[in-house]
Amino acid sequence: MSQQVYRTPRLCARHITASDVDAMVAVYGDPVVVRYVGDRQPLDRARCEQWVEVTLRNYATRGYGMVALVEQSTGAIVGFCGLVHPGGQAEPEIKYALHRDVWGHGFATEAATGMLGYARQMGLPEVIATTDPENEASHRVLLKAGMRRAELRPNADGSFTQMFGWSPALPVSGEP
Repeated sequence: MSQQVYRTPRLCARHITASDVDAMVAVYGDPVVVRYVGDRQPLDRARCEQWVEVTLRNYATRGYGMVALVEQSTGAIVGFCGLVHPGGQAEPEIKYALHRDVWGHGFATEAATGMLGYARQMGLPEVIATTDPENEASHRVLLKAGMRRAELRPNADGSFTQMFGWSPALPVSGEP
């Protein structure tokens, strides 16, 4: 059994293991799911295996990383959530993606709220989030989870990224 990170009313967030690659491909291999994620390209099995390796290193070096979101009533992995440092940035950034079949059921808000509670327990001074300015669903999730909308950040290609921020001083509802 993998290490539990936090629990919410419907989800158990636990460390990722090598056996989670198929579930990761089911989520991140779906072009609809990744339309606002990273470079917007679905991940194949090899890239998911690399992601598991990076996550295991993050657990060892930072004490946190991505987690598998297991629906308690079924035991199925419904998605992934975590705190990462893309490109080596200083601030931890919350990331999440859920299987398309569970969209609209409140799991993303539940997972993000739990992860921010975990960040508080870890003593992290802040957490950021970045989204596509058009990704209103993610904006709602982050706001409900306790984050605050920040500035639009310009990107080198002329596009923009919507920034969000959180600190332990901000209230987080439904902490684990």
